[in-house]
Amino acid sequence: MSTEKFDPAAILAEPVPAPVAQSDLNSTGNGDGGKRELVLGRNVHTSCLAVTEPDADDDVTGDKDAYMAGVLSRYRKTLLGRTKHHLGYPYNLDFDYGALAQLHHFSINNLGDPFIESNYGVHSRQFEVGVLDWFARLWEIEKDDYWGYITNCGTEGNLHGILVGREVFPDGILYASRESHYSVFKAARMYRMDCVKVDTHVSGEIDCADLKVKLLANKDKPAIFNVNIGTTVKGAVDDLDLVIQTLEECGFTQDRFYIHCDGALFGLMMPFVKRAPKVSFKKPIGSVSVSGHKFVGCPMPCGVQITRLQHVNALSSNVEYLASRDATIMGSRNGHAPIFLWYTLNRKGYKGFQKEVQKCLRNAHYLKDRLQDAGISAMLNELSSTVVFERPMDEEFVRRWQLACEGNIAHVVVMPNVTIDKLESFLDELVEKRSTWYDDGKQVPPCVAREIGSDRCLCGQHK
Repeated sequence: MSTEKFDPAAILAEPVPAPVAQSDLNSTGNGDGGKRELVLGRNVHTSCLAVTEPDADDDVTGDKDAYMAGVLSRYRKTLLGRTKHHLGYPYNLDFDYGALAQLHHFSINNLGDPFIESNYGVHSRQFEVGVLDWFARLWEIEKDDYWGYITNCGTEGNLHGILVGREVFPDGILYASRESHYSVFKAARMYRMDCVKVDTHVSGEIDCADLKVKLLANKDKPAIFNVNIGTTVKGAVDDLDLVIQTLEECGFTQDRFYIHCDGALFGLMMPFVKRAPKVSFKKPIGSVSVSGHKFVGCPMPCGVQITRLQHVNALSSNVEYLASRDATIMGSRNGHAPIFLWYTLNRKGYKGFQKEVQKCLRNAHYLKDRLQDAGISAMLNELSSTVVFERPMDEEFVRRWQLACEGNIAHVVVMPNVTIDKLESFLDELVEKRSTWYDDGKQVPPCVAREIGSDRCLCGQHK
């Protein structure tokens, strides 16, 4: 141990670590010198914005501030351009939260249980619980019977819902359709759960006949089930009532199964669609999650998770350091997100959301019809605003419009900010590009009969 006297005012001559060599960036990190394979888009290291040290006289010249202001101005222009050509991901970009700018100067943190105050006083629990009560009414559960919190994203809602199911049934088997969100299977890996993937229909909806076979093969273990209220790629809605009926027909009483409903996008749209099956805690479900940055239009990722109060006690513990209870996945939680959600719910209300849902469904049908009229294979599930169509041949076109793709198909998610004019612009460009892709006859549009059904496929074989 050094005997040198500690000087709290002393500084290192060179506090900045040396830059990482480019060859190190290509390493796999396991010491074998292998190359890191970049398979999902462009390498951001080629365009990242470096963090550099201010010059010694920067306080006088202000050069660094001017440089950063220029970077941010150019970045804003980039965001405007990318927002203009955004169609493939379920984010509502139509919002104005200027009234909340006054709160950006505060570090708002809702660490701990939403219903029990912490010693940290800069929180927004009063907004958070107000939002949770709104969703509890939407999903028909009394205030005294539910527990929930505002998560950092939809994935966290799934992680929490499945964790609650695992705590209720430690030896339970997780069942999920093959078209469930990847976070469901991530939860199975994280919690070391046995997971059974169930087949789906061509629409993306779970095949309850296959579910029945797999339930009967594991009758000795409780069932933990993920029900999709809108699948990621096709926007398919699993039939909750049929899932419950199948469980009961296989001999699973309500004390031997737990159902989590993943309603990331459509969980907030379904209540406003006529003839749509109802997601309600009056049915034997255990939890529901929904994203806040999707249909609601919150500018930062967040979500809402609601479960039954009786279930959450299994994973709760009191934390003296917080003077609160720990029952969430994360510790610190964004305290700004509840305020944004509260603000939007108050401004729009049930009637406002109903109008936006109707607009989205109407515009989605318009897009599907226009695609088919142009000879492009397309599908739209009845309760969905996700239009699935043949994958464009040109990856630059895919990137320009930020389309989500899987195999031979791509999709557009029609959100409240997606206007008819925007769809027309997309369609005109797609039709024009497509005429050049397939003009010489060497390339042909892909057959997507397996993905969307032969009756919707307009390839040379099925037209």
